[in-house]
Amino acid sequence: MNFVSSMASALIPKTWPFDSRLLPETACVVGGSVRDALLERQADYLDLDFVLPDGAVAIASAIARRYRAGFVVLDADNQIARAVFDQATIDFAHQVGPTLETDLQRRDFTINAIAYHPQSDRLIDPLNGMADLRQQTLRMVSRENLAEDPLRLLRAYRQAAQLGFTIDSATRRTIRELAPLLQNIAAERIRHELDALLSQPNGATCFRMAWQDGLLDVWLPHLTANHTEQLAALDRALVSLPKIPGYVSLLRSWKDTVPAGHYRSWIKAARLSRLLPLDEDEANRWLTRLKYSRNEGQAIFRVLQTQPYLERMVAQAGDLSRSDQFFMFKAANTSFPAVSLVALSMGVPPDAVAAMVERYQIADDPLAHPAPLVSGKDLMHRLALKSGPQIGHLLSAIENAQASGELTSADEALAWAKQWFLDQKEPETTGQRLFGV
Repeated sequence: MNFVSSMASALIPKTWPFDSRLLPETACVVGGSVRDALLERQADYLDLDFVLPDGAVAIASAIARRYRAGFVVLDADNQIARAVFDQATIDFAHQVGPTLETDLQRRDFTINAIAYHPQSDRLIDPLNGMADLRQQTLRMVSRENLAEDPLRLLRAYRQAAQLGFTIDSATRRTIRELAPLLQNIAAERIRHELDALLSQPNGATCFRMAWQDGLLDVWLPHLTANHTEQLAALDRALVSLPKIPGYVSLLRSWKDTVPAGHYRSWIKAARLSRLLPLDEDEANRWLTRLKYSRNEGQAIFRVLQTQPYLERMVAQAGDLSRSDQFFMFKAANTSFPAVSLVALSMGVPPDAVAAMVERYQIADDPLAHPAPLVSGKDLMHRLALKSGPQIGHLLSAIENAQASGELTSADEALAWAKQWFLDQKEPETTGQRLFGV
């Protein structure tokens, strides 16, 4: 590959949201943006990291002020600031060490230790990172650098999955030796790297490697080979999922309608559902320990709650009763895209998954988007009932009748409930016998 001639737009100053002449002569672009540009990895959103020998915060502030962009000081002590444009985030950091080469030698992997000097249109590569790019190899800069920030150990597997690279054998051996250091990393940082790894289409292979190398012993001690095999099954299902009719429009509509704050990455939700301990309390403790939000946990548990129905579909070659479909879709809710992926990974026939996807996209489908026919207040008001356990049991009975297709409207549900009470000489006693209260 001719790296210089194939450099992507992230390293073409005329595509930046500010005039590169505002930068001092010593400014260089570094890190992942250089690597991705050399690999011709394009992104809709521009993300650049500059290092400067001095004045990083002042320069970032001046550029942001001139273009009326957002500005924030990320680390005053280490002189790191950010300018935020509509379609770009630009970070400016004080150079670590007396020279640019010293700064690059403090980085994690050689492919991330390449700099671009816009004033001379020149690449600076003191650690032969471009050779590793050509060989698609992830190689550490030094053992000391990995030990300095142990999160880099886990990041190696995420970047290997992200880029489709192989981790150098000496680097992987060092990572195994340093793995116990991960116990000292904050839970939020561990979760961030796990999420990034599990978001990669081929993340299961690198996740298994990380587990085999001991990086997950502290944070996910319950993991077994079966968990990693379930992730591999999800990867295989991902290959088939785009072929399911209606799949693309499903994901587009789901992305546009999921309420803010919900767990938006359906691939991560599906994968995390495969990694949770079987015990619900233990699963909740695991999610809490890694600082997952309540909404994130709910999205994952929705996938788990559909498991019995998916197992029936596997056993029955894709068939599912009307009532089971009703309760499966109700359990899935906004996590349905993740459920469809899990269904394929478990062996549910593709045509059955396609039928589920088609039904889910019909907004008023009574099975895919069930809504309660009546509320407890409706029953108390129309039937002159008092609040109590009997109301809950009656609502459950109405829902079961709705699921089977016996009841389809609020009027039908109220009439059904009213008629039942009229047929009883002693409604409360009979109701207690019927509902077991």
